[in-house]
Amino acid sequence: MITLLSDNMISSLGFSSEENFRKMTQGISGLAYYEGFFDLPEPFVASMIREERLNNAFLQFPKARKTRMNYTKLEKAAIVSIAEALKKTNINPANKNVLFILSTTKGNVFLLDPPPNKYYADERKYLWHSAELIAEFFGNFNPPITISNACISGANAMIAAQRALLLKQYKYVIVVGVDMLSQFIISGFQSFKALSQSICKPFDANRDGLNIGEAAAAIILANKNEEDLQPDDIVLTAGAIRNDANHISGPSRTGEGAYLALRHVCRGIDTAELAFINAHGTATPYNDEMEAVAITRASLQHVPVTCQKGYFGHTLGAAGVAESIISTRSLRERKVLKTYGFKTSGVSHLLRIINKTQPIEGNRCINMLSGFGGCNAALLYTLIN
Repeated sequence: MITLLSDNMISSLGFSSEENFRKMTQGISGLAYYEGFFDLPEPFVASMIREERLNNAFLQFPKARKTRMNYTKLEKAAIVSIAEALKKTNINPANKNVLFILSTTKGNVFLLDPPPNKYYADERKYLWHSAELIAEFFGNFNPPITISNACISGANAMIAAQRALLLKQYKYVIVVGVDMLSQFIISGFQSFKALSQSICKPFDANRDGLNIGEAAAAIILANKNEEDLQPDDIVLTAGAIRNDANHISGPSRTGEGAYLALRHVCRGIDTAELAFINAHGTATPYNDEMEAVAITRASLQHVPVTCQKGYFGHTLGAAGVAESIISTRSLRERKVLKTYGFKTSGVSHLLRIINKTQPIEGNRCINMLSGFGGCNAALLYTLIN
């Protein structure tokens, strides 16, 4: 069974999974208002990792101090997050039985921003190159896998890890999801008129757009025999990717892909065991409505629904990994986090949106992800009692 051995998350809220979760339970948001940033004419609300703290964390590693390589913010964040996750294990990341998977939508896309950046070589723009640098930092020379599939990239990476382990191609898989903000990214979403200038309000009647965030999240997975499972182990029970190809950017009005993904991961389980659904919940009019339709079509409207975007924004290629970390920690801590920013339902189907952090029942949860091009994914996690 595919088990989550260890994890670490870096965001504007903190540099560990524990710190992030603690602040979220306290109702703290890492989103902030930025004006005149990235030389953009319009202000925006986002969450950003403090570069000074990240540099200090990176320089704790002897190799980081010795190397002449100029690592980017994205690469440093991924390396620090992986290293912190590894500290909780006895895994040698240089071993041939370890696979690295990088999930990112944009990688070092800031290198395309004007003026031309001469500090980094041209190949640093390529996602595969960042993946190789990250794996090689840990002495691992297996060809890493790079997954970039819009905002379901992190979920795809988890499913790719699950498949590699089930096929016994590797003993351990290290998945890292990471994206950083840049002029290119913010201006792109601004051109869609998709960004809110206040903290986002998932599923709320007054929602007016999303917030973007930075994160680096690492999860280490292994394939355990059922008899070796221990209480409090988290198992990736099922994962599904369904593309309804509705539109280049707009989600399906019938929630087709999300519904099919939910139906697949719920196959063969008692849905009464579901403690909650962590929805994608971008706080845009169409996404939240689509998810409400999909959840209702899958007959899951009785399950509590939460969303994490109001705490650290939409973290792009890191979202599926980062939100899996928070969701599985919620299972272990036996509490579901409130949907930050939600007050009054603004979707056509009645869902049980959680507006107050509270205890949970059930030992399973679902993470939903959706992205441009009509791509959708769902992950089912189970807590071993």
